[in-house]
Amino acid sequence: MAIKNKVQLITYPDSLGGDLNTLNQLLTTYFTDIFEGGVHILPPFPSSGDRGFAPLTYSEIAPQFGTWDDIQAIGAQFDVLVDMMVNHISRQSAYFQDFVQHGRQSQWADLFITLDKIWPDGRPPREDVAKIFLRKPEHPFSDITVTDTGETERVWTSFGPRVDWSEQIDLDVNSSVTRALFRDWFKNFSEQGVKIVRLDAVAYVTKKRGTSCFFVEPEIYQFMEWITTLANEYGLTLLPEVHAHYALNRKLAERGYWIYDFILPGLVLFSLVNGDSRKLRDYLSAAPTKQFTTLDTYDGIPIQPDLDDILTVAESQSVVDAMMKRGANLNRILGKRLKHPGFDAHQINITYYDAVGRNNDAYLAARAIQFFSPGVPQLYYVGLLAGEGDHATMKESGEGRAVNRHNYTTAEVETELKRPVVQRLLRLIRFRNTHPSFDGSLEVLHSAAHEVRLRWRNGTAVSQVRVDLNTYNTSIAYTDEKGLSAELIV
Repeated sequence: MAIKNKVQLITYPDSLGGDLNTLNQLLTTYFTDIFEGGVHILPPFPSSGDRGFAPLTYSEIAPQFGTWDDIQAIGAQFDVLVDMMVNHISRQSAYFQDFVQHGRQSQWADLFITLDKIWPDGRPPREDVAKIFLRKPEHPFSDITVTDTGETERVWTSFGPRVDWSEQIDLDVNSSVTRALFRDWFKNFSEQGVKIVRLDAVAYVTKKRGTSCFFVEPEIYQFMEWITTLANEYGLTLLPEVHAHYALNRKLAERGYWIYDFILPGLVLFSLVNGDSRKLRDYLSAAPTKQFTTLDTYDGIPIQPDLDDILTVAESQSVVDAMMKRGANLNRILGKRLKHPGFDAHQINITYYDAVGRNNDAYLAARAIQFFSPGVPQLYYVGLLAGEGDHATMKESGEGRAVNRHNYTTAEVETELKRPVVQRLLRLIRFRNTHPSFDGSLEVLHSAAHEVRLRWRNGTAVSQVRVDLNTYNTSIAYTDEKGLSAELIV
């Protein structure tokens, strides 16, 4: 399946109208010519936490969202992308609960990573634990008591807020039991009309003693080769998701995989905050083309490690400081080891509209840069509606990321669509979807430091954007269908 070089929506199943059926109604009523690149539906599966990212299974759709019929209905007009958390499954899943009941006698025991799979005596040396890339303060393990025997089993759990607790239990992707389950899930995805599968947290699947257990080479490529072959059997395209130093994503890109551009969101903000395009232009001149671009997602705007060696600590700090003044909060790097002592910003939680100071021209300038950058543009649903931060839900939930996860009713969507900034954005999206120049090649033009000038050329079809980072004035010069020159003031 060829991924379309058009704008794609990313949304939770209940964030636009409350469920999948209403989402489809909104899509078919207002957005058939907007999201020609498809719809990324964040996990609609039964889940015990992390707003869908602790799935119980991939065989069902959570009843509060709808059914597989709703996914098929959306897929009839839009290419559907769903996530598979290849690294983990919910601790509340039937698979893990059976393991808790029966221990090693469970039919699902080999799904999970007991520590003797990595260290024969099940006792990781302190020096090995010290090398592991942590999402927890001390170590990535959790203890469970087997109901049948009373024995304690220690299993790998990369994610969770504390050492002794995790809602997500890591999977042994080298196990034949796990791989058979992956095959069943992929087969079902294909039968239900899914076209693209994002491999969430894929860099964590490589557990190997004496390493970081994160994006371990060559094991990560061996896994990617296996799962790509599996996906090809069912006509699915894969999108690996790796939040890390940009060099790791480049390695995947060099091997022909689709990747995410997690550099662009923070780099665009840096350019707007400082009125300086030089770092952005240098980056775009060498950026991969087989990638998805974002400015905002359900997670925060990436800072570390994604922007390491792109921006200096001082430059990254300038972005963080500006965003904090505009109402942001931070996800911080966990663990005791900081690459940059005193600087622990991991992600900035803020809507992108708030991030640009709720300035309509600045917001459209940022989107124009995104749409002219190499790759397939993904547009987060809050960004689609130029949404402001939902601080009430954030305070109520205690989840910093909730500031950028507002759930819109149908009436709210229809109201927001009438705002001039949203109408301007829709006009820009239609241009990005329809102009043939974007199927050609990009030239990053020389410009003054306060300008961004990007040109796409595909035969006689040409489009060129100019953004003034001081005034936020944005204009697009292009050839129309007759080959004549025209201009669009964004």
